[in-house]
Amino acid sequence: MNRRPTPPPPAETHRNLLTDRPELYELRFPDPESTAARWAEAMLRAHGAGPEVLDLGCGTGRDAAWLHRVAGRIVTGLDSSPAMIAHARSRHPGPAYHVGDMRDFRLPGRFDAVLCLDSALLHCHTNEDLDAFFGRLRRHLRPGGLLVAEMRNGAFFLGRTELLDAPRLDSVTHEGGTLTSRTVLWIDHAAQLLRRTRSWAGDDGAPPVEQHSAWRLLFPQELRHLLAHHGFTVLALHDRPGPRTDPPWTDGGRPADAAETPETADAADTADTADGDRLHLVARIEPPARKGS
Repeated sequence: MNRRPTPPPPAETHRNLLTDRPELYELRFPDPESTAARWAEAMLRAHGAGPEVLDLGCGTGRDAAWLHRVAGRIVTGLDSSPAMIAHARSRHPGPAYHVGDMRDFRLPGRFDAVLCLDSALLHCHTNEDLDAFFGRLRRHLRPGGLLVAEMRNGAFFLGRTELLDAPRLDSVTHEGGTLTSRTVLWIDHAAQLLRRTRSWAGDDGAPPVEQHSAWRLLFPQELRHLLAHHGFTVLALHDRPGPRTDPPWTDGGRPADAAETPETADAADTADTADGDRLHLVARIEPPARKGS
């Protein structure tokens, strides 16, 4: 039975080591081939998105900068971490970057597409958070605009515990020292959250630094219902290869293209399965209905 773990003492409470030190984030989660940005661009192209893109939860800015520099898009990035935004402005210039909360941000103008990568959407923990988030999308997307997202899959944890059974140890070397993290995941069933306790220990003998975070676990049908309620039509929702799957998506892989038909697509390749630990979503916001129609 999986029980809520007891955090390992001693530990210093810290908001998020990797968020506060973005250079460590990029070392711990490298993306040398810009797979996440290339996947996002492939989704945008496949569904005919216009050039203006908002990257919500843009983090260090490396995806936003690739879309600006390589794909030629007009990109705005928003993240709640001032440290991440400062890093993005200095290391990944080009896009316009803003500090803000995805539940209540206000930016000038509207966008052709919104990206929400690396489970950023799942930082909306409550139903009220999710409603506020989708309300912000309605305000900032042009009619017919796209939401492109990839995230953890709540359905993956139905009867599966391999990510919960044992702590995960990882190390990263930075400025001549080594930091080792011990990560424990557990499910808060009442809140429908995947919670994480991560303790960082250096090789300098300093006390460990402990951080806590969580993601809302959304199920595919629940997500479809939320999107429909807020005026979106789902164009693709599946667990096929993406930037953080194993194996990952590649440029040769066929994107989830709404233009495919049963006559042109292999049914096994395009089936909307949701067994993997990542979900990939493309949805279009519908223009408001005309009065009297």
